[in-house]
Amino acid sequence: MKHLKNERTLVVIKPDGIQRTLVGEIVKRYERVGLKLVALKMLVPTDKHVEIHYTLDPSWLRNVGEKSIEAYLKKGLKAPSNDPVKLGKVVLESLRKFMTSGPVIAMVWEGAHAVAISRKITGGTEPLTSGVGTIRGDFVLDSYQMADTDKRAVRNLIHASGSSAEAEMEITHWFKKEEIIDYTLVQERILYDVNLGGLLK
Repeated sequence: MKHLKNERTLVVIKPDGIQRTLVGEIVKRYERVGLKLVALKMLVPTDKHVEIHYTLDPSWLRNVGEKSIEAYLKKGLKAPSNDPVKLGKVVLESLRKFMTSGPVIAMVWEGAHAVAISRKITGGTEPLTSGVGTIRGDFVLDSYQMADTDKRAVRNLIHASGSSAEAEMEITHWFKKEEIIDYTLVQERILYDVNLGGLLK
């Protein structure tokens, strides 16, 4: 069984994160908690790459459509369609447009509970309701309402894998095996060494 310290997750800084010069700040947040950066690349993804990324999970279109319908109902509004797959395709199209509008930075982070920790640091999908102290809560003022009004994807700086299974699929989609580097950080002794041996002379 793999040790928890070897868990990996994918984080992508979206075009808005780069345009707002927040790359250093974002990387710092993940580093500061003790996660280890094991892969990094800058690219402008293609339409196809983005589409595959969001549909690696075959139920993604339906799930995102159902959430969208639910969000409309909560606001007392009528959804543009009652078909979740149809609505999911609308969301996918806006994400594709957004994610291909400029360069992104894809990263693989490693460490104990990497998926859950990175999601906690990143904050909820909607910046407006993300907690203070999270990246989205601290640096973005966008909302679903504004994105819906403008018929675009919500600008929330980052994509972070939602589960370990999702992370595995996404990492393989964004990185070749040889692009992920196995190495040791000195701080790992403090984070994971059971007895903290060798600290005193």
